[in-house]
Amino acid sequence: MNQKTVTADGVEIATEAFGDPAHPPVLLVMGAMASMLWWPKGFCRRLAEQGRHVIRYDNRDTGLSTFYPPGQPPYGFDEMADDAIRVLDGYGLSRAHVVGMSLGGMIAQIAALAHPDRVASLTAISTSPVGTDTSQLPKTIAAYMEHAASGESVDWTDRAQVIDFMLRDVRVIAGTAHPHDAAAACRLIEADYDRARSFASATNHFMLKGGDRWRGRLSELQAPLLVIHGTSDPIFPAEHGAALAAAVPGAPLVRIDGGGHELHPADWDAFVTAIAEHTAAA
Repeated sequence: MNQKTVTADGVEIATEAFGDPAHPPVLLVMGAMASMLWWPKGFCRRLAEQGRHVIRYDNRDTGLSTFYPPGQPPYGFDEMADDAIRVLDGYGLSRAHVVGMSLGGMIAQIAALAHPDRVASLTAISTSPVGTDTSQLPKTIAAYMEHAASGESVDWTDRAQVIDFMLRDVRVIAGTAHPHDAAAACRLIEADYDRARSFASATNHFMLKGGDRWRGRLSELQAPLLVIHGTSDPIFPAEHGAALAAAVPGAPLVRIDGGGHELHPADWDAFVTAIAEHTAAA
């Protein structure tokens, strides 16, 4: 098993690597409440087969990484961006291609802005531009907002309640192009819950602040940017991806037709091909 725990500045970050360490490194950063398991092993292996050394990790308050009492996160977006750099340090890497999804896409943008010498290229999936006024862009769909509001009544220490909520969550964020595999989703959610040191602590991600110093500075991004966005994303509608690409001159936008806020296995080839080509060019 190519797993290791990176310890730095009082923070433990659980990681796992795929592929040949001699190949160009690609660091995967996942979104809110999501451990590294949400970058599926099959996806990571497929990307590694393209000649990349792929590293995924548990964000703070997920999986086996450092966690804090629910409702009391002593960190913000900037610290999470620094965690990505801590992982690179833990692997002895001076630079890496960084791929972030959803909240992870925002973390990755901040990491690239704050540490331009450490990020060889940036791929932003299903996310929104940081430091940008997005009030005029389409909002998260009402069905998801209604579902999210129901999370206030969930006992996040109760396995059955959490799994039920998360199953409904992944169903709402699914795309329209492919059938939703509820059984596979259940297996993932159960594994994520059972592996976590404190699954309830993951709710801290909805209280995060920071990143203010990057307001209006996205054009300063030095890393070559690729944006990948599903056309049926209910969390960040496709206009968010288009706005991010438009904010950085020359940034290509790959649209996943009917894609939701997910890495559907039927779309893995599209994701992997786009990431492989982008990192090769960078």
